[in-house]
Amino acid sequence: MDETCACGCAADSIPFTIGDVVPEEIDFSVFQNGDIITKSFNDYRGKWTVLFFYPGDFTFVCPTELAELADLYAKFQAEEAEIIAVSTDSAFVHKAWHDTSESIAKVEYPMASDQNHALSYLFGTLIPEEGKSLRGTFIISPDGVIKSIEVNDNAIGRCAAETLRKLKAAKYVSNNPANVCPASWVEGDDAMTEDIDLVGKI
Repeated sequence: MDETCACGCAADSIPFTIGDVVPEEIDFSVFQNGDIITKSFNDYRGKWTVLFFYPGDFTFVCPTELAELADLYAKFQAEEAEIIAVSTDSAFVHKAWHDTSESIAKVEYPMASDQNHALSYLFGTLIPEEGKSLRGTFIISPDGVIKSIEVNDNAIGRCAAETLRKLKAAKYVSNNPANVCPASWVEGDDAMTEDIDLVGKI
């Protein structure tokens, strides 16, 4: 029998990678709109999901990243996407940070607690000796398939606009499976087809 983690996922499927389907039954606590509630990935099926791991509340780079996402949240929602920010802090600490930080007060998307480290373990972002996560971004399709992964050293902040660009590219190729997106593709640019006649001519 395969070794399994706390959520029942087989050890040989961890960490999740491109093309893997995120199990619907994995649940976690989130702080959102002043409430702390339990959610699972099943609640986000049917829409695109941006899973955004960060090292910790009440830190330095993290609020700049979460505030950027907050500023673009309406644009993510316009793409039928949800953002879920995740750290190993408790949902109560998320609330305290939201109540005291001007930057985090802007956050309307769910802030998930990974206090038991299950999510960061499954997605391969956990730093076990520190009990916190690397900066990892996962773009997940409406049917739960991982389409994009970015993982940074914790000293390197991410760009919310680039995450939005990659989400739009993932949506485009999902809706247009004969096409691929070239470097720095943005909405409105021409896409490409993988045509043998183009080999050596690009």
